[in-house]
Amino acid sequence: MGAKLLNFLALALVLFSSALTAQQTDPVSVTVRVTDPTGNGVPHAQLRVIPAPDAASKLETDEQGKLTLDLKPGGYAIFVRAPGFKTADTHLDVLNADLPHSDSHASKPAQTFGIKLEIGPTGSPIVNPVSSKGGLLVSAYPYHDPIGFSLAELKAMPHVTAVFHNTHTNADETYSGIRLSDLLGKVGAPLGPELRGEALTNFVVAGGADGYQAVLALAEVDPAFHPGDVLVADTMNGKPLDEHAGPLKLVVTEDKRPARSVRNLTHIELKLFP
Repeated sequence: MGAKLLNFLALALVLFSSALTAQQTDPVSVTVRVTDPTGNGVPHAQLRVIPAPDAASKLETDEQGKLTLDLKPGGYAIFVRAPGFKTADTHLDVLNADLPHSDSHASKPAQTFGIKLEIGPTGSPIVNPVSSKGGLLVSAYPYHDPIGFSLAELKAMPHVTAVFHNTHTNADETYSGIRLSDLLGKVGAPLGPELRGEALTNFVVAGGADGYQAVLALAEVDPAFHPGDVLVADTMNGKPLDEHAGPLKLVVTEDKRPARSVRNLTHIELKLFP
């Protein structure tokens, strides 16, 4: 009898612990209010929450600048973007509030967080890629505001050399340029040990002045993750790229065809999978 009683008590303890753990991970209603420097709500601000909520969809504030989410207790990174304002990021700690004793099925009390945006220096952090002709625009929302690099700035950056076999001409081409991962690192892209989990769904869109675009997985760009090189090249066979290909060109050395070799490269954009 004593052994059976001990087994029963042990089982009861496991079930009680499981129920307690489940209760502690119940979602909490969280309201995020995004405001301008005067305290007025910012409508239609776009939010990115990491880790993402279970039922994540398009996260956007309402007309009062508010967005209500059901989040499990824990820490979250929040990125906020709105036209005319600087991109903001902050950390939220969602607390595990106790259930009301009067009703075990009642939802947990709401928690409210305020995020104040700063006015952008140019009125909007969103830049038209065409305006960067003659240089390169690199954007990586929500990690960083877009950065434009002039040709002189790119030329001064560390270069690497890589050989690409062009099947169209059946000839080897030697390119010199900046690793795309180095440029994405300047806008806070998750690379190296940070490239894991949800970040592996990120992808890069490279566009040329003629509207041609190509897509790469972010993992293809990271030399610590994938073989070969992805370069923003400015010379081929020791000479500056001509008007047909340059002044900048995307080169993906592991590709068997040059379909993703974007000529007249003007912009690079890191995107998050919806």
